[in-house]
Amino acid sequence: MRILVSNDDGYQAPGIEALVASLSDIAEVTVVAPSRDRSATSNSITVHRALTIERASNGFYFVDGKPADCVHIAVTGFLGFKPDLVVSGINNGSNLGDDTIYSGTVAAAMEGFLLGIPAIALSMTHKPAQHFDSGARVARTLVKQFMSSRPAAPWLLNVNIPDIPHASLHGMRTVRLGRRHQAEPVARVYAADGAEQWKIGGVGAAADAGPDTDFGAVAEGFVSVTPLTVDLTQYRQLEDVSRWIGTAA
Repeated sequence: MRILVSNDDGYQAPGIEALVASLSDIAEVTVVAPSRDRSATSNSITVHRALTIERASNGFYFVDGKPADCVHIAVTGFLGFKPDLVVSGINNGSNLGDDTIYSGTVAAAMEGFLLGIPAIALSMTHKPAQHFDSGARVARTLVKQFMSSRPAAPWLLNVNIPDIPHASLHGMRTVRLGRRHQAEPVARVYAADGAEQWKIGGVGAAADAGPDTDFGAVAEGFVSVTPLTVDLTQYRQLEDVSRWIGTAA
């Protein structure tokens, strides 16, 4: 089986190294990852310039672009083959609830999914993470399960691993995404020359965090596994919007 590995922390991040080490003896693994940290870049791709791909001494390919760029380029021509699975991570920090909208880790996996490939995004719940070995063992378990029982249609899974020793994990729980409170306010800062600037505030605390959510699962020591969808259509409002525009003058 051939696996494409990417991330948003960059090709030199400890999480991607742990991930590749855990999978290299059970699959053919190719790494195409950003040249530097590209966290919180979401699904953006680079369309106004050409991208450069280089190869590191350990065989990892790195791109002067974003996570979605890496997977898109790899799948649509650079590799010369279609991977069986895309695995993104292991991210240094959680991607829970609303975080998935902004996450470059999730975006790399989502790009594979959009191209018709099953994909898994993996994240540790603390930053800096201390137990990438736990995440690597979870990744290996999920990939081996995929190898023995492939889904009929591609899945996009968002996986968050509590940053604790593997023996302390309580197992895996399939849950929905939770929600956060509103993010912290922006902060007024000043550049070295005195120019006024604004810094985006931190993420909000968990709001919707019951036991059936990813927040609740990891708080109880479980690995959270959430299947994601890319269809943004709000089907319940189609008729309401249709009636609303029908009354427009």
